[in-house]
Amino acid sequence: MSTTPAPRRSQRERKALPPQSPDDAPPKGKRKRADSDSDDDEDPKPKRKTKQSPATKKPRKTRKAKDTDDAFDPQQAAKESKINPDNPLFNAILNPAAALQSTAEDFLESLDQSPGLAQAELINLVLRACGCNESLDADQVLDFDGVLDVLDEFTEGLKKEQAPTAYPLTSKLPLFKKFRKSLHEFLERLIDAAASLGSLYTSDLIPTLQAWVIAMSSSQIRSFRHTATVVALELESVLCDVTAAVEKEAALIARTREGQNKRRGKPAPVKNKDTLDAKATTLRGHREKLHEFIKDFVDGVFVHRYRDLDPIIRADCILALGTWFIKYPAHFLDATYLRYIGWVLSDPSAPVRLAAVRALAGVYAQPEYAPQVHHFTERFKGRMLEMAARDVDIPVRVAVLGVLEHLGAAMLEEDEREQVALCVFDAEPKVRHAVAPLVRMCWLELVDERLVGRAVTTEKEKKEERARAGVKALGGVMVRWGARLDAVESAGDDDESTEDGLPRASKRKAAGVPIGAGEQERMGRAGLVVESLWDDVEAVSDWETLLDVLLLDHSSAAAEDGPAPSRRGKPNGKAAKASEEGLVDEAWRLDEEEETVLIEVLVASLRHAKAVAKKGEDETVTNDITRALIKGLPRLLMKYQTDQNRIANVLTIPTLMNLDLYLEMRMITGYAGLWDDIMKQFLSHSAPSVLNVAVRALMHLMAATSLSNTNSTKILELEDELSSALRDAVAGRDEIEVAGFDEDEVIALGALCTRLSELCGLRDMSGWMEEDEGGKQSSAWDIVSAIVERGRLGYKEEAFMITQALDLLSKHLIWKVKRLRIQGDVPDPSPEELRFREKIQEQRDSLLEKLTEYAVGTQSNTAEAVTRTWRAQAFMFLVNLHILFGPAEQLSIALDDEVQFRCAGYVQAEIERYAETLVEPEEGEQDDEEDEDEEKENDSGDEGSDDGDEGKKKGKGKARAPKTKKRAVREVDPTSEAQLLTEYSFLELILTFIRAIRAGVLHVRHTAILLSHYGRLGATFGHFVKSIVEILREEGMERDNGDVVVVVINQALREAFTLVLDGIVADESNVVQLAKHLVPTLSLRGAHLAVLKSLDPQFIVQIHTTSLSWITKRIAGYETNGNKKALRTAITFFKALIPLLPSVIQSRDAMKIKAHMDQVLEQAKVEVSATSKQWEPQRAYEKRLVTLMSKDKAPGTKVRKAKANKGDATSSEDETDLSEVEKLVDERGTPPAPRPRPRPKRLPKKTANNDGDPSGPPSPDPATPKPRPRPRAKATYQSKAASKSPTKAPAQPSQELDDVSPARSPARSESPPPDPASAIPATNRPPKRPRPDEEEEEQDGSAHDSVVAGDDDMSAPEPTPAGDMQIRRKRARH
Repeated sequence: MSTTPAPRRSQRERKALPPQSPDDAPPKGKRKRADSDSDDDEDPKPKRKTKQSPATKKPRKTRKAKDTDDAFDPQQAAKESKINPDNPLFNAILNPAAALQSTAEDFLESLDQSPGLAQAELINLVLRACGCNESLDADQVLDFDGVLDVLDEFTEGLKKEQAPTAYPLTSKLPLFKKFRKSLHEFLERLIDAAASLGSLYTSDLIPTLQAWVIAMSSSQIRSFRHTATVVALELESVLCDVTAAVEKEAALIARTREGQNKRRGKPAPVKNKDTLDAKATTLRGHREKLHEFIKDFVDGVFVHRYRDLDPIIRADCILALGTWFIKYPAHFLDATYLRYIGWVLSDPSAPVRLAAVRALAGVYAQPEYAPQVHHFTERFKGRMLEMAARDVDIPVRVAVLGVLEHLGAAMLEEDEREQVALCVFDAEPKVRHAVAPLVRMCWLELVDERLVGRAVTTEKEKKEERARAGVKALGGVMVRWGARLDAVESAGDDDESTEDGLPRASKRKAAGVPIGAGEQERMGRAGLVVESLWDDVEAVSDWETLLDVLLLDHSSAAAEDGPAPSRRGKPNGKAAKASEEGLVDEAWRLDEEEETVLIEVLVASLRHAKAVAKKGEDETVTNDITRALIKGLPRLLMKYQTDQNRIANVLTIPTLMNLDLYLEMRMITGYAGLWDDIMKQFLSHSAPSVLNVAVRALMHLMAATSLSNTNSTKILELEDELSSALRDAVAGRDEIEVAGFDEDEVIALGALCTRLSELCGLRDMSGWMEEDEGGKQSSAWDIVSAIVERGRLGYKEEAFMITQALDLLSKHLIWKVKRLRIQGDVPDPSPEELRFREKIQEQRDSLLEKLTEYAVGTQSNTAEAVTRTWRAQAFMFLVNLHILFGPAEQLSIALDDEVQFRCAGYVQAEIERYAETLVEPEEGEQDDEEDEDEEKENDSGDEGSDDGDEGKKKGKGKARAPKTKKRAVREVDPTSEAQLLTEYSFLELILTFIRAIRAGVLHVRHTAILLSHYGRLGATFGHFVKSIVEILREEGMERDNGDVVVVVINQALREAFTLVLDGIVADESNVVQLAKHLVPTLSLRGAHLAVLKSLDPQFIVQIHTTSLSWITKRIAGYETNGNKKALRTAITFFKALIPLLPSVIQSRDAMKIKAHMDQVLEQAKVEVSATSKQWEPQRAYEKRLVTLMSKDKAPGTKVRKAKANKGDATSSEDETDLSEVEKLVDERGTPPAPRPRPRPKRLPKKTANNDGDPSGPPSPDPATPKPRPRPRAKATYQSKAASKSPTKAPAQPSQELDDVSPARSPARSESPPPDPASAIPATNRPPKRPRPDEEEEEQDGSAHDSVVAGDDDMSAPEPTPAGDMQIRRKRARH
């Protein structure tokens, strides 16, 4: 299409328009061209622009034509998009240089000249936008009755061609990046121009579009449905603009007529009156047509597509409705259309909910719309509050909070505002910042309430009073909202049910419910509030006013009637006159809780002020803070020294100061006073939280090198004070190990050990610990060691004291080892260095002896007294010290096997104890009807009704006994303080255990304890499996210690599945996932799944043979007891074995596993049904083995082709030659004494001579050396076991299974597999043995239904050795 504007301009000027009144004539200069300049004609009557749609009032940016070499090429676009370039309108929309205004005007000109062709061109544009290459002619387009038939033809054609899923609206091609925007612009310009020219009302433009677009919007093809919906919505939006402009013009004419009618005196001219009447009549007709168009699009498209299956289409409809609210509120801002928004607020798709909220945001942003939406607000306000607090999508929550901000105080009750304000504690930063304006609104209301009726003379006093009242209001709302948040979360903890089955903890995390609960987490809450309200609430960022208010004395209680006298405060020079003589005014008096919260806010505000300081200003901000705190901090320390919660927060303030200012300001005395104040708090408090922050504050003071003289003096004073206190506490007692201490002395010693432990954690106190003044007195090490020895007495009240003493001794040894590492391994150490090492070794051995006894000791009195926390701490100290003196360190020491097994047992006990916090017993029995239905379903392919009845009778006895109680997962709130502390302690213990294994302190075989509980103890515990798998992989592949890998995997699988069998774990999914995680221990793959390393196949065989022996014994036991439920559960163990069959193993290894499985199943007399659903895991496992067996067959091996049976669903590719399997089974069944194979060369001849001879009755003793009718190479399998006595045959498998132990794999305890060279001749024999006919196999089928139950088409002969092998061959094929 030509983009030259001159011809279009001339055609536009020469066009003959229908007769119009002067007022209806379109204004000149309407069109915007690509090359328009100052020479274009200007509008002679600009006032007439008011008659146009609002969209034409604002200058629209037009795309300029580009005379460049890289012009738009329709052919290239068609090649990229596979859409025909035969539509000029579609090409113009794709062309970024096309002038769409001129394109629209040219189309309207052609519409007047040839309506059919022009409308066909427009409908073909819609088809191209759908990605369809079909075209319509003028007759088809104007045939409205044939629209559905034509669309059905297009639909069928696209179905056959498999229409592409990407079309212009959804395509990722750069060509379509701005397609939707260009389409919107074209349709907008087209309708505006048509309305200006009048063709919108006189032509069939809109009716034709409606006939096709409405029909296409209900198409089965997504591209048709989506594109037609978008076109209809865009047309509706433009029609709303036009309608609004028409109604505005009609209202103007109505006012003009009314004004002329009210004129006094001379009546208006008849000509003007007739003109106004004619114009009013014309506008009335236009408005009626426009309303009809709007209604048709709403009823034909929107009403159906706002609930489309595609969330993108639903979102487009709702966004368009929000646009209509703004463009044409007189029609759409009504309950009829608002209800659609309310309905989709609960849409499952987040983009649809977001579109609904954004549609509401535009409405609520206009205060004049409040009356129209009042009813809607009252109806759906609860849903919006719920979305703000619990929606899973963060953008939706942010948008809803914006809507609620517009509602504000007018439509939200105080309780509802507080509910929304709780989002200020949310874990998501975007949500916290979104709710800040609403919080500011609530805060300002409280400030104004507190200052009502106050007379202020100066502006300075008003500002100061308002700042202090703001601090009071901030403290009040934080206390109130914090208490409400605690109540909400405690109520949530009591609720034991969830609607969707998800754990309550997962739902809270996904929904972003406010974090934090309990007294210990308020500091975190204060930090969140400061970070989110820093720019909105002045009281948060005004840390100077916070400090001034906190320095006042708020202890005086307010009187009940009127203002009461208050105690004199210290306003720091900024007290208002209202607080006469320094008395605290009631407007900013703080209660206890508010004061506690505001201290936390002060600390968080100081930190945030330093964090947000601009580059280059951070030093200035820190200096300003320090100058204010030099005067205020000592007073804060003095004021709150008796409250451990408050003083802990105050002691964090010194770490925010620039201590060098003390020297610059010549305030050394003040600095020494700060030292004294902090030391006083350190020596007077015993809470670990206070001591920890006090020690950190002391270390911050020690880091000030410019004040090193004062620091050295003060730290020596502190050490002397501690030394004196320790010796005074044990003074007068010769034997501290057995001396008597009263309760106060035990508490004092525990607090003293805690102080020393905290200080030793950050400072090297080894010199102080060993100082004995030349032997004149006992050293601190000796005194603390004697205190630790008291643990053997078993006094429970001394548990905390001994724990802290152990911690102190451990930290002392860590500092000494650090010094030892700095010295390095000197070849010729000096006598002083030798004494230093001997001293370390002596102290280490003494401490390890105590830790071993306390952690995993056997003395009864110690075990009774040692609490869980004490024992856990002792265990971690023990393990950490062994890691400290590990194999690679100097003075290394090993942990003997007995202690290792004790440690593993202790960890196992702690795992079970922690699991008890996650599960609880629930009374109740399972539904008997469900159990019976499940049994019938699984037993449908089993042996028969008799056995089934027998099983049901047994099920009512033994099998049903353990079902009186079941264990169910209790939904634990991970954000509760108790659960967090429990989980943290448990994970710390597990990490210490894994670290010891990684360091070589504990043997790798103990990792099985952790692996067996995978998936049971939470996601964090599950992540530990990755590190354990890495340890096992290194052990098996890099250190060639595959035996350990076999033991660990077998033990882990057994113990994990035992939890399933015992009903502790619901199903086998955890075991299957564990097996999948253990696959990297067998083979390591690199790029393109290439195998880089792999475990020796013999160890993989051992893993499977051991597991098969174990599970077969379990299955046999359940079959004997008739416990069908346990039997079904036990068979699922094969699912866990399938992932442990990597493709790296060879066919011979798979044959060994297959032979062992057949052997143990036969020995245990377990009959595998070929059709029963419960045996599907075993059949899937066997199928995997058969696949691996056929992967790389040895030379001479052939695939046996079986006759096709009706019930056989397995292809002949899976039917392999089993002669080698028979040989392996024969070897595994052979007793230790070797025995030659009987008659291997006469078998084919005998088989050929006895094809038609049916088998005789079953014989109990198959050991006769006489040739049998159809012998196989497996003839010695049962004969060896039965040659002694038929009654002793079942004892052999049980004896073999009983020998299985975690330390020794059954595969290693049995006879070694045959040499591959010796097995090659066996593969040459099967071709000589013809396969028996089907008729022979069916002769004795009735006698062996129990062997092949459910297989009606293939019956087995009597269970002779050869016949038994034949049955196994059939099972392998199934």
